[in-house]
This record gives sequence, C-alpha cells and structure tokens, in this order.
Amino acid sequence: MRFFYHFGRYLLLLKQMFRRPENFRMYWDELFRQMVSIGIGSLGIVAIISVFMGAVTTVQTAYQLVSGLVAKTVIGAIVADSSILELAPTITSLVLAGKIGSSIASEIGTMRVTEQIDALEIMGVNAPGYIILPKVLAAVITIPLLIILSIALSIGGGIFVGDATGILSSQQFIEGARSSFKGYNVFFSMTKAFTFAFVISSVSAYQGYYTSGGSLEVGQSSTRAVVYSCILILLSDYLLAQLML
Repeated sequence: MRFFYHFGRYLLLLKQMFRRPENFRMYWDELFRQMVSIGIGSLGIVAIISVFMGAVTTVQTAYQLVSGLVAKTVIGAIVADSSILELAPTITSLVLAGKIGSSIASEIGTMRVTEQIDALEIMGVNAPGYIILPKVLAAVITIPLLIILSIALSIGGGIFVGDATGILSSQQFIEGARSSFKGYNVFFSMTKAFTFAFVISSVSAYQGYYTSGGSLEVGQSSTRAVVYSCILILLSDYLLAQLML
C-alpha cells in the first residue's frame, strides 16, 4: 500500500510541477544555472568513465575472441554496438544517478527542512515548478548530450587501446564498427537517455521535496534518491529493451 501512496504523491507532484509559471524569466535563469551544474559539472567524471569503459571492453573482447578464425574487425563491431546500446547510456546514467541524484535530493531536502519551500509557498510561488521543473528540464536536455559524448569517448578509448596494445589497428576497429552500425541503435540509446534523465531528476526531487526532520533525514533522502533511481533505471532499461528491440 505504501507503494501506491508514494506513487500517487509522486504523480501529484509532477502535476504541480508542470503548472504555468508565474515568471518565465525567473524559470529561464534557473534552467540555465541547472544546465551548467548538471551538464558541465559532470563532464569530467563522464569522460573518465567512458574512455576506460571502451578500453576495458576492447581488451576483454579480444581476450574472449582468441580464435584465429574470427576476424579482428568483430572486436570493433562488438565494442561500438555495446557502447551505443548499453554501456554508455546505462552505466553513465547509473553514475549520474549517484552524482546528480544525491545533489538534487540534498539541495531540495535542505530547502525543505530550513523552511525555504514554505516561504516560497507563502509568497505565492509555485514551489514545485520553480524548484523542480528547471532541474528536470536541465537533466532531460544535458544528460542525453553527456551520453552522446560518452558513446564517442567509449569508442575512441577502444580505438586507442586497440591500436596502442597491438590488438587491432584503428582501421580494423573502424571497419568493424561501420559494418555493424544501425541508426536505430542510436535512436534506442537516446530513448533510454531521455527516460533515465527524467527518472533521475524527478525521483530525486520527489525524495528531497518530501523530506521532514533535520540534517539526518536530508542524508537519508539523498541515499533513497540514489537507490531508487538506480533501481528504476535498471527496470526501465529492461522494459525499453523488451518493447523496442
């Protein structure tokens, strides 16, 4: 029963969030601030993870394909397809759930326990719209861009390591990647990216918005935001794969 209670309250919060804003300029400025925080603030960790993800996948794929009967170009095909379909969108989103999700939940939770949200409501401001909507929109805009970057860096990391270690040349890698490339895979990856971005931002905001108590409860809300976001990312990953592939 608690699931239906929280799910219903989550839907009501989304309804409040999408009400017409009182001041578009105020929301616009907050949207850009959140885009800088979420997008540019996550570039470093996404870049590091993506390069090593592609490098490790290349080495492990080469280790498994030890037969001389298998063309080395297959390694490039496997690494590229794995990066586009699963590794870049899912692994990157799980990492961002820890970084962005905890930040959103703790920020909103702190505003709740220090009564800043109550002050906004007294002033007639739509608190869910002003506090949550810019974060959700910023996540939906920037996280897919981060995942596109992750795909490129993952493939680039695979090319570099394959060439540097002598596993396969960059030409062989690119030939394999091109031979198996499908435009639909990119569309599927972007569908997952938008879905994961909305899940991370909205679930984390919900956990922070309904925080009650003090600093201890803010930490608990932040932890729940990360855990629930990760679970929902994995669940939606399976559902999208089942429906679209």
